[in-house]
Amino acid sequence: MTYKITKTDAQWQALLKEKGAEPLAFEVTRHEATERAYTGKLEGTRSAGTYRCICCDKPLFVSDAKFESHCGWPSYFQPIDEAAIGTKVDGKLLARRTEVHCADCGAHLGHVFEDGPAPTGLRYCINSASLNFNPK
Repeated sequence: MTYKITKTDAQWQALLKEKGAEPLAFEVTRHEATERAYTGKLEGTRSAGTYRCICCDKPLFVSDAKFESHCGWPSYFQPIDEAAIGTKVDGKLLARRTEVHCADCGAHLGHVFEDGPAPTGLRYCINSASLNFNPK
């Protein structure tokens, strides 16, 4: 897949370090790692604001779409805009899942599941390490 923003691993590492991102951010966003449940910096955030891609700063989710799913990761029932994210089937585990990534830079964000609340019925289960939060 090609994205509007591309960099080498070394460039992404340097950019994330410059932004003060946690060390896990590179592994999550560029190598599809997952942070441990209930350890992410944004899992318990309840403030109003916008969640942006840690790599390219693209707005991805708003606090009005966040809900408590009790899964251990920040969860949203919809992205800020359908064009903000991309998806692909992830067959790494026995169960097939749908991976979510930033549409501009390809950063791995997490997965989307069909067990969320109305109005969409979706649960975007997103790694805190892949996001920056900008309070309103």
